[in-house]
Amino acid sequence: MRAITLHRHGDASVLAPEALPDPVVGPGQALVAIEACALNRLDLWVRGGLPNLRLTYPHVLGSDIAGRVLETGPGVDPAWRDRAVVLNPGLSCGACESCLGGWDNLCPRYRILGENVGGGYCERICVPQANLVAKPENLGMIEAAAVPLTFLTAWQMVVTRGRVAPGDTVLVHAVGSGVGVAALQIAKLHGARVVALASTDAKLERARELGADATVRTADPEWPKQVRALPWVGKRGLDLVVEHTGKDTWSASIELARRGGTVVTCGASSGWDATTDLRHVFFRQIQILGSTMGSKASLHRIMALCGEGKLRPVVDRVFPLADAAAAQRHLESRAQFGKVVLEIGS
Repeated sequence: MRAITLHRHGDASVLAPEALPDPVVGPGQALVAIEACALNRLDLWVRGGLPNLRLTYPHVLGSDIAGRVLETGPGVDPAWRDRAVVLNPGLSCGACESCLGGWDNLCPRYRILGENVGGGYCERICVPQANLVAKPENLGMIEAAAVPLTFLTAWQMVVTRGRVAPGDTVLVHAVGSGVGVAALQIAKLHGARVVALASTDAKLERARELGADATVRTADPEWPKQVRALPWVGKRGLDLVVEHTGKDTWSASIELARRGGTVVTCGASSGWDATTDLRHVFFRQIQILGSTMGSKASLHRIMALCGEGKLRPVVDRVFPLADAAAAQRHLESRAQFGKVVLEIGS
């Protein structure tokens, strides 16, 4: 099968086309013909190298996959054959306390397609039956591939961890990113008022089209004051801050949270070594919550809402599989609003 692989860490030039053996379906697995795979910043981090990350080469990136089931292995419901599906990116044992409690993303053996194991920059992949989710009919393959990882991450941040409620005020950093686009929509769906942050006016205009109640351009160093100036933020502050940019915005995120408010973080694209003034945390009883991915159950709910048109993926650009390096460079430029997707087959 055609694939884009890497044999070492580095910049986008380490990505190269390669013919790999077709995967063989095993017990409990389904063989999926991949039609589209969306990019994530995780792809860039893995390509560049992460602490304690051990890869088997050649490695195939790509966590967000949509396609069609070609074959089912022993123990898999044959009704899945020829069905259009979206793949849940999270792999877990399915038998530990966390998995059985609905927190499979806390499984000690948790892995993510494209990160610790091979992903979707290729034509075929085998996954456990538990990772199959029916694709909504109203979404094409490219749109469907733009959903899983970022919407799962945002759902976990806003709903599961952040416990958003009607009337809450929510700040979403980097609204043009996949997580930002998803978090904005999920917060609005639950009745919150949202302040969207982005670096350009064009991205802020797109955010308003998606329902943002207020927008602030972070290229202005005075952006925290502009957030405070909003009449429904003011001295009180925000109920929930969706933080995934890290070092550059961390202090402001904590200071903008209200007394008893919550800052939930899933990443640190501007740097991991953020500084925390603990006085803000204990005097104002700020909750700082970590978040990674989301449960398998959550993706079923998310895809149902996409099918009802209540959530919708936003696609920025589509590249052919052969241009995966160019697609990653586009993602690195931070010029996108929404997801960058590889079109692989039909």
